[in-house]
Amino acid sequence: MEVLKYKVIKTREQYDEYCRELERLDDFEDASQFVDEIELLTLLIETYDAQQETLPNYDPVEMLQSLMADHQLKARDIAGILNTSKGYVSEILHYKKGMSKEVIRKLSEHFKVRQEAFNRHYKLMSDYPDISEEAILG
Repeated sequence: MEVLKYKVIKTREQYDEYCRELERLDDFEDASQFVDEIELLTLLIETYDAQQETLPNYDPVEMLQSLMADHQLKARDIAGILNTSKGYVSEILHYKKGMSKEVIRKLSEHFKVRQEAFNRHYKLMSDYPDISEEAILG
């Protein structure tokens, strides 16, 4: 009997492992030889994401910060993913700029989450003109 290479994701550790493997396979110049494996990993990861109830309570910036921490990414890494400046990413992370449709699309594509996770209303610093950034962000 053949042992399955991938199984239904049941733990965060397994999820992280599968995300790393998907990124590794996707980095090959000729990923066409791994199409079935990439599709299976994507399906397993998306299913796990859909079942998680903690992430939908995050605002889009908190979601991005959580995903950055989970994948050990910094603002410069996100800037590379978005093909933009680190300063622009910093403004998003500090609630100074909202996420454009293009940013939402690229982030959801990269992290393999539904666009709805990033396409939610959240308040920007400009919504609080009389309050300091430290008071809002803690």
